[in-house]
Amino acid sequence: MKTARLGDIALVFNGNSISAAEKDKHYRGAQGMPYVGTAEVGFDAEVNYDAGVSIPAAKLQAFKVAKAGTALVCAEGGSAGRKVGFLDRDVCFGNKLFAMQPKAGWDGKFLFYFSQSEEFRDQFRALTTGLIGGVSVKKFKGIEVPAFSHSDQRRIVAVLDEAFAAIATATANAEKNLANARELIACELSKIFTVESAGWELKRLSEVARDFGRGKSRHRPRGDPKLYGSAAPLIQTGDVSNADHWLCSYTQMYSEMGVSQSKLWPKGTVCVAIVGANVGESAILNFDACFPDSVIGIVPDDDKSDAEYIEYLLQFFKNDLKEKGKGTARDNINIETFQNQLMPFPDVPTQHEIVARVNALNDAIGELVSLIRAKQAALAELKQSVLQRAFTGELTAAMPKTIAA
Repeated sequence: MKTARLGDIALVFNGNSISAAEKDKHYRGAQGMPYVGTAEVGFDAEVNYDAGVSIPAAKLQAFKVAKAGTALVCAEGGSAGRKVGFLDRDVCFGNKLFAMQPKAGWDGKFLFYFSQSEEFRDQFRALTTGLIGGVSVKKFKGIEVPAFSHSDQRRIVAVLDEAFAAIATATANAEKNLANARELIACELSKIFTVESAGWELKRLSEVARDFGRGKSRHRPRGDPKLYGSAAPLIQTGDVSNADHWLCSYTQMYSEMGVSQSKLWPKGTVCVAIVGANVGESAILNFDACFPDSVIGIVPDDDKSDAEYIEYLLQFFKNDLKEKGKGTARDNINIETFQNQLMPFPDVPTQHEIVARVNALNDAIGELVSLIRAKQAALAELKQSVLQRAFTGELTAAMPKTIAA
């Protein structure tokens, strides 16, 4: 199939950068043309025009404008070549985005769809250089595009519009089903801890634990840690997630000297991240491990509490604990919040029964989630399959000439 260089069929250019200070001082909340940066272009190919930054008419002369009907591609960073969008209005845009404004005989939406294909992404990746990963305008202009007639481009766009609309609907339904499945657990926990718990004794976590407290700050032994051997896993806050209930992975191993300077928490300890992006997340250790003071450890007293019951409690109370224990410097929950929070604790046999019930629901939902994930993967593969057929000429060969001609 014949191809054409992107620089020959489209006006390719990047936009203007605006510092955060400039945005806040001059452009945030202003009336004018929307300004679109990489953050406003989604991985779902949607463009957010309402991010709150606009360029007033009096300042437009200093900015480049991408016209409606132009495709945008992220040119730098982790989203380079992966974030694309199609403009339905004129915008000013960031310097890390490339505009592909079509020349005569070329369709902007055709270029937008091509930029989502594996053929485009393979070429883009081959051109990427630098530590942060990016492509220069000069190299970007050299990308080869399948050379269809303008009428064939319009027919391809019409078919892809229809196909992608159907795929988008199916994907949205899958996401809704996924959200509904996850909501079932939240509803079950709410039922248990707000309705069934009436009359249960309220206790602090420290009252039902053999050991309760923060881990110790990480201490690196001098010299090569390999000399000391690997004694125990070292858990970081990023390893803790109640999405999996049990904590099965870890970042790295702690040396024997490191363990001697820290504390080894036993298997069955409930861990809670109290600092950072994972704040409020919890999980149960299924191995002995060390962790820093950004993680709280709760070792259940078997006569008073069940580890899984405590973890489900923490899931339910997570938002409440985060709200009560907000720190000022960064996202964190202070340990006093956990020490003071009263939670419902029935007798241990009842805790076991509740855990069994919620686990059974979790297992059923897990199977449903797997089916939904498989459907989402199939839809993503279908999208690429349709694009592949479009840009290898299979669609135009099978299409009636009357479609969108």
